[in-house]
Amino acid sequence: MDWGSTPRQQSYGQLLISCLLVLITFTLPQPWNHRLSSLGYMLMALVMIRGLGNPTGSLQFGTLPRRLFKGLGVAAIAVGLLWYLTPLELRSTGIPVIALWALFSGWSAIRLIRGLAQERRVSDVVLRGALAGYLMLGLAAGLLCCALETIDPASFSNVNLSAQDLAQGSSVWGLNFVRLNYFAFVSLTTMGYGDVTPQTPQAQMVSVAIATAGTFYVAAVMGVLISRLTVQESQQP
Repeated sequence: MDWGSTPRQQSYGQLLISCLLVLITFTLPQPWNHRLSSLGYMLMALVMIRGLGNPTGSLQFGTLPRRLFKGLGVAAIAVGLLWYLTPLELRSTGIPVIALWALFSGWSAIRLIRGLAQERRVSDVVLRGALAGYLMLGLAAGLLCCALETIDPASFSNVNLSAQDLAQGSSVWGLNFVRLNYFAFVSLTTMGYGDVTPQTPQAQMVSVAIATAGTFYVAAVMGVLISRLTVQESQQP
Protein backbone atom coordinates (compact mmCIF):
# COMPACT_ATOMS: atom_id res chain seq x y z
CA MET A 1 0.00 0.00 0.00
CA ASP A 2 1.29 3.45 -0.94
CA TRP A 3 1.44 5.56 2.25
CA GLY A 4 2.69 8.67 0.44
CA SER A 5 6.08 10.17 -0.21
CA THR A 6 5.77 13.26 2.03
CA PRO A 7 5.13 13.61 5.78
CA ARG A 8 1.79 15.23 5.02
CA GLN A 9 0.68 12.30 2.87
CA GLN A 10 1.89 9.79 5.45
CA SER A 11 -0.12 11.58 8.12
CA TYR A 12 -3.29 10.81 6.13
CA GLY A 13 -2.78 7.10 6.59
CA GLN A 14 -1.84 7.46 10.25
CA LEU A 15 -4.97 9.48 10.96
CA LEU A 16 -7.13 6.96 9.11
CA ILE A 17 -5.67 4.06 11.10
CA SER A 18 -6.19 5.83 14.43
CA CYS A 19 -9.83 6.61 13.55
CA LEU A 20 -10.49 3.02 12.49
CA LEU A 21 -8.97 1.74 15.73
CA VAL A 22 -11.39 3.88 17.74
CA LEU A 23 -14.32 2.56 15.72
CA ILE A 24 -13.13 -1.02 16.26
CA THR A 25 -12.99 -0.50 20.03
CA PHE A 26 -16.70 0.34 20.00
CA THR A 27 -17.44 -3.23 18.87
CA LEU A 28 -15.76 -4.75 21.95
CA PRO A 29 -17.76 -5.85 25.01
CA GLN A 30 -18.07 -3.61 28.04
CA PRO A 31 -16.10 -2.25 29.83
CA TRP A 32 -13.29 -2.71 27.31
CA ASN A 33 -15.00 -0.65 24.63
CA HIS A 34 -15.16 2.42 26.90
CA ARG A 35 -11.67 2.10 28.29
CA LEU A 36 -9.93 1.36 25.00
CA SER A 37 -11.92 3.95 23.09
CA SER A 38 -10.65 6.62 25.49
CA LEU A 39 -7.09 5.59 24.68
CA GLY A 40 -8.00 5.61 21.00
CA TYR A 41 -9.25 9.18 21.24
CA MET A 42 -5.99 10.27 22.86
CA LEU A 43 -4.01 8.48 20.12
CA MET A 44 -6.13 10.16 17.45
CA ALA A 45 -5.48 13.58 19.01
CA LEU A 46 -1.72 12.92 19.10
CA VAL A 47 -1.77 11.94 15.42
CA MET A 48 -3.70 15.12 14.62
CA ILE A 49 -1.16 17.25 16.49
CA ARG A 50 1.80 15.56 14.82
CA GLY A 51 0.39 15.24 11.32
CA LEU A 52 -1.52 18.51 10.99
CA GLY A 53 0.52 20.76 13.24
CA ASN A 54 3.65 21.06 11.09
CA PRO A 55 4.12 22.82 7.72
CA THR A 56 5.00 20.62 4.76
CA GLY A 57 6.08 21.76 1.32
CA SER A 58 4.37 24.93 0.18
CA LEU A 59 1.79 24.72 2.99
CA GLN A 60 3.00 27.13 5.67
CA PHE A 61 0.93 27.99 8.72
CA GLY A 62 3.28 30.34 10.53
CA THR A 63 5.03 29.83 13.86
CA LEU A 64 2.32 31.31 16.09
CA PRO A 65 -0.62 29.39 14.52
CA ARG A 66 1.39 26.16 14.73
CA ARG A 67 2.07 26.68 18.41
CA LEU A 68 -1.53 27.62 19.09
CA PHE A 69 -2.76 24.56 17.23
CA LYS A 70 -0.44 22.20 19.13
CA GLY A 71 -1.26 23.89 22.43
CA LEU A 72 -4.98 23.51 21.71
CA GLY A 73 -4.45 19.83 20.93
CA VAL A 74 -2.55 19.23 24.18
CA ALA A 75 -5.24 21.07 26.13
CA ALA A 76 -7.95 18.96 24.44
CA ILE A 77 -6.14 15.77 25.48
CA ALA A 78 -5.76 17.04 29.05
CA VAL A 79 -9.41 17.98 29.55
CA GLY A 80 -10.48 14.74 27.87
CA LEU A 81 -8.48 12.68 30.38
CA LEU A 82 -9.85 14.74 33.27
CA TRP A 83 -13.39 14.22 32.01
CA TYR A 84 -12.90 10.46 31.65
CA LEU A 85 -11.62 10.14 35.22
CA THR A 86 -14.29 12.20 37.01
CA PRO A 87 -17.72 10.97 38.16
CA LEU A 88 -20.84 12.01 36.29
CA GLU A 89 -21.97 14.21 39.18
CA LEU A 90 -19.15 16.65 38.30
CA ARG A 91 -21.02 17.98 35.27
CA SER A 92 -18.80 21.00 34.70
CA THR A 93 -15.87 18.86 33.50
CA GLY A 94 -17.74 18.29 30.24
CA ILE A 95 -17.84 22.01 29.36
CA PRO A 96 -14.12 22.39 28.46
CA VAL A 97 -14.31 19.10 26.55
CA ILE A 98 -17.00 20.51 24.28
CA ALA A 99 -15.26 23.86 23.84
CA LEU A 100 -11.72 22.60 23.20
CA TRP A 101 -12.57 19.53 21.13
CA ALA A 102 -14.95 21.51 18.92
CA LEU A 103 -12.22 24.08 18.22
CA PHE A 104 -9.48 21.48 17.82
CA SER A 105 -11.40 19.17 15.48
CA GLY A 106 -12.72 22.08 13.40
CA TRP A 107 -9.26 23.59 13.03
CA SER A 108 -7.86 20.14 12.18
CA ALA A 109 -10.46 19.68 9.44
CA ILE A 110 -9.55 23.05 7.94
CA ARG A 111 -5.84 22.18 7.96
CA LEU A 112 -6.56 18.79 6.42
CA ILE A 113 -8.60 20.34 3.60
CA ARG A 114 -5.82 22.86 2.95
CA GLY A 115 -3.37 19.98 2.83
CA LEU A 116 -5.50 18.08 0.34
CA ALA A 117 -5.68 21.22 -1.81
CA GLN A 118 -1.88 21.12 -2.11
CA GLU A 119 -1.93 17.71 -3.80
CA ARG A 120 -1.36 17.81 -7.56
CA ARG A 121 -3.36 14.72 -8.45
CA VAL A 122 -6.11 12.55 -7.02
CA SER A 123 -4.63 9.28 -5.79
CA ASP A 124 -5.42 6.65 -3.20
CA VAL A 125 -3.34 8.69 -0.74
CA VAL A 126 -5.57 11.74 -1.22
CA LEU A 127 -8.74 9.68 -0.92
CA ARG A 128 -7.35 8.15 2.25
CA GLY A 129 -6.85 11.63 3.67
CA ALA A 130 -10.37 12.70 2.74
CA LEU A 131 -11.86 9.62 4.44
CA ALA A 132 -9.69 10.11 7.52
CA GLY A 133 -10.92 13.68 7.91
CA TYR A 134 -14.55 12.59 7.70
CA LEU A 135 -14.10 9.85 10.32
CA MET A 136 -12.20 12.28 12.54
CA LEU A 137 -15.11 14.73 12.44
CA GLY A 138 -17.61 11.97 13.27
CA LEU A 139 -15.60 10.71 16.24
CA ALA A 140 -15.06 14.24 17.54
CA ALA A 141 -18.80 14.86 17.23
CA GLY A 142 -19.48 11.67 19.18
CA LEU A 143 -17.21 12.87 21.97
CA LEU A 144 -19.07 16.20 22.06
CA CYS A 145 -22.40 14.38 22.37
CA CYS A 146 -21.03 12.25 25.22
CA ALA A 147 -19.77 15.34 27.05
CA LEU A 148 -23.12 17.09 26.57
CA GLU A 149 -24.91 14.07 28.03
CA THR A 150 -22.83 14.36 31.20
CA ILE A 151 -23.49 18.10 31.47
CA ASP A 152 -27.23 17.74 30.91
CA PRO A 153 -28.49 14.15 31.40
CA ALA A 154 -31.32 13.02 29.11
CA SER A 155 -30.12 15.32 26.34
CA PHE A 156 -30.51 12.34 23.99
CA SER A 157 -33.07 9.56 24.05
CA ASN A 158 -32.19 5.85 24.24
CA VAL A 159 -28.62 6.24 25.52
CA ASN A 160 -29.09 4.33 28.82
CA LEU A 161 -28.17 7.11 31.21
CA SER A 162 -30.69 7.91 33.92
CA ALA A 163 -30.89 10.48 36.68
CA GLN A 164 -30.22 7.63 39.13
CA ASP A 165 -26.83 7.02 37.51
CA LEU A 166 -25.98 10.68 37.99
CA ALA A 167 -27.17 10.70 41.59
CA GLN A 168 -25.04 7.67 42.41
CA GLY A 169 -21.95 9.38 41.03
CA SER A 170 -21.34 6.83 38.29
CA SER A 171 -18.26 7.36 36.18
CA VAL A 172 -18.20 8.49 32.58
CA TRP A 173 -17.94 4.79 31.68
CA GLY A 174 -21.68 4.65 32.36
CA LEU A 175 -22.28 6.52 29.12
CA ASN A 176 -23.24 4.52 26.06
CA PHE A 177 -20.37 5.65 23.84
CA VAL A 178 -21.49 3.41 20.99
CA ARG A 179 -25.01 4.84 20.78
CA LEU A 180 -23.84 8.44 21.04
CA ASN A 181 -21.13 8.00 18.42
CA TYR A 182 -23.65 6.22 16.22
CA PHE A 183 -25.97 9.22 16.57
CA ALA A 184 -23.10 11.59 15.77
CA PHE A 185 -22.30 9.80 12.51
CA VAL A 186 -25.98 9.63 11.58
CA SER A 187 -26.20 13.39 12.11
CA LEU A 188 -22.94 13.97 10.22
CA THR A 189 -24.34 12.16 7.19
CA THR A 190 -27.77 13.85 7.65
CA MET A 191 -29.47 10.44 7.51
CA GLY A 192 -31.68 10.87 10.59
CA TYR A 193 -32.95 7.35 11.40
CA GLY A 194 -34.84 8.59 14.45
CA ASP A 195 -33.94 5.83 16.92
CA VAL A 196 -31.76 8.26 18.91
CA THR A 197 -33.06 11.83 19.06
CA PRO A 198 -31.92 15.08 20.72
CA GLN A 199 -34.31 16.04 23.51
CA THR A 200 -33.06 19.43 24.70
CA PRO A 201 -32.47 22.70 22.79
CA GLN A 202 -28.72 22.38 23.41
CA ALA A 203 -28.63 18.85 22.00
CA GLN A 204 -30.70 19.93 19.01
CA MET A 205 -28.33 22.79 18.22
CA VAL A 206 -25.34 20.43 18.55
CA SER A 207 -27.05 18.10 16.08
CA VAL A 208 -27.54 20.99 13.67
CA ALA A 209 -23.88 21.97 14.02
CA ILE A 210 -22.74 18.38 13.35
CA ALA A 211 -24.90 18.10 10.24
CA THR A 212 -23.68 21.47 8.97
CA ALA A 213 -20.04 20.52 9.54
CA GLY A 214 -20.50 17.23 7.71
CA THR A 215 -22.16 18.88 4.73
CA PHE A 216 -19.52 21.61 4.56
CA TYR A 217 -16.67 19.11 4.76
CA VAL A 218 -18.06 16.97 1.95
CA ALA A 219 -18.68 20.04 -0.23
CA ALA A 220 -15.16 21.40 0.37
CA VAL A 221 -13.42 18.07 -0.25
CA MET A 222 -15.50 17.36 -3.36
CA GLY A 223 -14.53 20.78 -4.71
CA VAL A 224 -10.84 19.99 -4.16
CA LEU A 225 -11.09 16.53 -5.74
CA ILE A 226 -13.07 17.74 -8.77
CA SER A 227 -10.61 20.57 -9.42
CA ARG A 228 -7.68 18.13 -9.26
CA LEU A 229 -9.40 15.67 -11.59
CA THR A 230 -10.08 18.48 -14.06
CA VAL A 231 -6.42 19.45 -14.02
CA GLN A 232 -5.34 15.82 -14.50
CA GLU A 233 -7.61 15.37 -17.50
CA SER A 234 -6.44 18.59 -19.10
CA GLN A 235 -2.81 17.49 -18.81
CA GLN A 236 -3.38 14.13 -20.48
CA PRO A 237 -2.46 13.96 -24.21
